[in-house]
Amino acid sequence: MDYLKGYEAYLTTEKKASENTLSSYLRDVRQFSEYCQRETLELTETTTGDVERYAKYLMSRGKSVSTVTRAVASLKSFFGYLYREGYIDANPARGVAPTKVERKLPQILTSKEVELFLEQPECTDAKGYRDHAMLELLYATGIRVSELIDLDMEHLSLSGGFLRCVGKGKERIIPLYPAAVRALGDYLRDVRPQLVEDETETALFVNMNGKRMSRQGFWKIIKHYQEKAGIKKEITPHTLRHSFAAHLLENGADLRSIQEMLGHADISSTQIYAQLVKQKLKDVYIKAHPRA
Repeated sequence: MDYLKGYEAYLTTEKKASENTLSSYLRDVRQFSEYCQRETLELTETTTGDVERYAKYLMSRGKSVSTVTRAVASLKSFFGYLYREGYIDANPARGVAPTKVERKLPQILTSKEVELFLEQPECTDAKGYRDHAMLELLYATGIRVSELIDLDMEHLSLSGGFLRCVGKGKERIIPLYPAAVRALGDYLRDVRPQLVEDETETALFVNMNGKRMSRQGFWKIIKHYQEKAGIKKEITPHTLRHSFAAHLLENGADLRSIQEMLGHADISSTQIYAQLVKQKLKDVYIKAHPRA
């Protein structure tokens, strides 16, 4: 019997699952089904031990903890369906507790590395002024790269020294330090008018053709200046966001304020920066203390 077809119909009609959920659940169950065939196991005779061994098998293949966690969740759903339909007597995946997801601490730049990185765009032409303004704004506010490229002119108040950012359905107001205000002022006064020919263009940051900056375009800018600065750490658009949060925390900002500026819905997402600062202090202690 084709249990997968019945499960697909169940997800579609009863659970009203989205296309992404449907695709990922079915893919996970198919992969487990193929594993069972290789191990000569019957789907309807699967035990909790079989599911646990499968999870360990995935880990041994280099799958991330989050991928294994999702796979186990998919199997819980699938076997739950088989149990409700009377094909099996118990859900073998129900008691399987996937390995707790270990969040990797994000990589950040030191204050000196940030200064070096922000100094790379040369303010001698339109591209240099624009790039300098973008990088200063990113480090000044800690906004996501998707939020950066979505910014419109109306979101910026240079006179007030703040940015109004709308991300993930929430609006937040983030202050700007003076150097960022100056860089943005230079860009808006001398550069953006040269690049934008279409008066209806609302984007704050545009490419050299006067159109809204793309994510791919900004990624290339980041990699270019990383190479130019000679910084060995891998810098991504998110690195300045992480550095913004960690440096604020190091200098006395409280977690709730950082959470507000980053736009985190849950404080637990912000607490990872506290772990990062603690780890940094521990590393300094071990290197510097004579008896460590």
